[in-house]
Parts: sequence; structure tokens; C-alpha cells
Amino acid sequence: MVVGRALGILVLLAGILFAAGLCRASPLGDNPTTSIFQPHSTPAESIYHLSIFVLVITAVIFLVVFGLLIYAVVKFRSRATGTDREPAQVYGSTQIELAWTIIPILIVVVLFLATARVIHAIQDAHKPATALEVTAIGHQFWWEFRYPTLGIVTANELHIPVSDPARPTPTFLKLLSADTDHSFWVPQLAGKTDLIPNRVNETWMDPHETGIYLGQCAQYCGTQHAKMLLRVSVDTPEEFDAWVRTQKQPANQGEKEIAGRRVFETTACINCHAVGGTVATGRFGPDLTHLMSRSTIASGAAENTPENLRLWVQKPDAIKPGSLMPAMKLSDDDLDALTRYLETLR
Repeated sequence: MVVGRALGILVLLAGILFAAGLCRASPLGDNPTTSIFQPHSTPAESIYHLSIFVLVITAVIFLVVFGLLIYAVVKFRSRATGTDREPAQVYGSTQIELAWTIIPILIVVVLFLATARVIHAIQDAHKPATALEVTAIGHQFWWEFRYPTLGIVTANELHIPVSDPARPTPTFLKLLSADTDHSFWVPQLAGKTDLIPNRVNETWMDPHETGIYLGQCAQYCGTQHAKMLLRVSVDTPEEFDAWVRTQKQPANQGEKEIAGRRVFETTACINCHAVGGTVATGRFGPDLTHLMSRSTIASGAAENTPENLRLWVQKPDAIKPGSLMPAMKLSDDDLDALTRYLETLR
């Protein structure tokens, strides 16, 4: 029975390592992953190395205990001859008591110091003058990103520049919550940091490679917690500057889609959403000024296509059950006109 349990634990550990290997093997560009074993930023690398260090220590402990257990089971197993042979009984041993007290204490101290070192390096990192500042606000169930120095507001898809070691351009994020507890986590770029109402937390990342990195809320925040996703697009400096210029452009006024704009501005849409240059100034939902510049809608739950956009307006629960966005209950003509207007917001 004991041997069976030990073998079960060994198989479980092997499965975890195998799964981690599969995550690491996934190509970043075609199939982004959320594996901590594939870091692409200084904070993520620090956490990765600490994780490997802890895994090595715990693996050594497991192997030692498992080996002693197997040795004891084999050596003192019941014999078919019926001869009972007990090992020598030890009633008090200063050496053994010191060993099982001092060794665990040393292991805990080493793990504590290693962890404290990484926490200090990440939380007390110096912010250079070239750093990009972003305010991330967690909502049920989507992300709002504000660039205070650039005057840009977007949602769910965070754009940041790649950081050149010769001239670092890290991104420092101020984390706020608009309602309940959330947690910002992009495993390949930084560790998990909570967003607490009425409290300001911070995190940072300095990605070394361009690409798309996936993250999500890692603190249960309601029925759609699992679909509160986010995408971090790490751009070259030229690509990031081009994106900034695009986001600073005024909103498309929808001159060719007057009917759709009228539907948007005469329904409850304007109570929740904002579109620059229009009467829509809502803050409960994502800013839609450049909606079609995003790859996804519904906080990453669906690809940003006209079909999905129409369905999202018509019946949000079809894409994201439990979403706080209400079904607009528009006629087919108004729904089609509104969808065409939203497609002009680039």
C-alpha cells in the first residue's frame, strides 16, 4: 500500500513535468502559451529560476524520503517463513533529533532567503526615465488600459515596446480595481499581482522579444473570471510608435453609417461605452474609439469579426455566459446598422 502511494506521487510529479514540457514546446507566434517555463522578461526569468531552484530542492527531499521508504519496506517486509524480525529499536537519539530538526530549518532558511531576494529585486526595481507608464484597471470582466503620458485609453489588449538591454524601456503598471478583487498575471512576462479595491499595487515587465503574450485574471472575481483574458502585444519601437499614432487619431465619425451611429447614440450603448468625439462618454464598459484595431472582443473570449461582433451585441451570453453586458434587443435592421458602424471604429 505504501509503495503504491509513493509510486502514485512519482507518476504525478512526472506528469506535471511532462505537461510543463509541452507548454514550453509551444511556438510563441502561432500558439502563444501561458507557461512560466518560457520566460521572456526579467521578472519572469527571476521567478522561473526560483521555481527551478525550489523544484530541485523538493525533488531531492522526495528522492531521499522515497529511497529510505523503499529500503525499509524491502528490508523489513514480512517473510514467508513466518520469522518476525524487527529492526533495532531506538529510544531517544540526540543525533537523530538534531538531524531532523536542523536540516529542515536550514532548508526553510535557504528557501526563505532565495524567495526574499527575488521579491526584493522585483518589487523594489528602479524605474528608469525611459520607462513606459500604464494604468491597468480591472473590471468585471474586462481590462482597461490607460497610458497617462500618451493620452490613450484601450481595453483588453496591452501594447508595449520591446526592451533593449542597451537602452532599457521597461513598462511599469499601476494596478487598480473598479469593483472587486482581480489579479494581473502574464506568466511569461511577470508574476501575479493582485488588484484590490481602494488600493494601488504595481508591477513591471521588460520583454526581451516581440510577440503576443497571453495572460488573464488569476483571482476569482465572479462568474466570468475564467474568461477575463488579456493579450500583451510586445512591439518593436517602430511598431509601437505607429500604434500610438493610430490610437491618437480621432474616432471615425461614421459619416457613411449614419443610421448605425444614430442607433448607437440613442440606446443604452452610450451609458457604458465611450467613443472619442461623440456624445458617448460611458466608463462602465470598454472604450470603443478604436474597437476594430483589436484582435479580440469580450476580453479575449472571441475573435473580433463582424459575425462575432453582431452576436456579441445581440446576445452577449452566447459568447460569455454571465456577462454584465445586457442584450440590446434591437431589430435586425438596427442590429445590422449598428454592427456596420462599429466596424468603422478603427
